[in-house]
Order: sequence, then C-alpha cells, then structure tokens
Amino acid sequence: MEPLKYSMTIEWSNEDNKYIVTLPEFPNCHTHGNTYEEALQNGKEAIEALIEKYQYCGQTLPQPRSYVAV
Repeated sequence: MEPLKYSMTIEWSNEDNKYIVTLPEFPNCHTHGNTYEEALQNGKEAIEALIEKYQYCGQTLPQPRSYVAV
C-alpha cells in the first residue's frame, strides 16, 4: 500500500521570527521551525503523529489534496 501524501505550506513569519508550517488537510494544525529544514521535519513528524492518532481513535483520515499541473 502506498503511503498517504498530505500537503504542507511553509512560510516565514516576521512576527514569530520562525518558519510556520500549516497542514491544510488537518484543520487548525500547525507547527514551526527555526530553519526551513527544521520546519519541514517538524511538519513531517506532525503528519505522521496525526495519522497515528486518527488510526488509533478509529477516525477516517482526511482525503489528501491532489494537484494537477496545467
């Protein structure tokens, strides 16, 4: 079975002086990092933890977004 693929948005925040990670398929879920690489790793770990939580609780995982190149 191919792993589910979820999206994340990484943006710099001048207010927080950190990279902020938003996980669009998981409402109100965010993380951050001091560097882009740290933010990316924290985002991956957050997605993994959310998948485990959903599965443990017997909840249906959100459908991953799909993008079509034009």
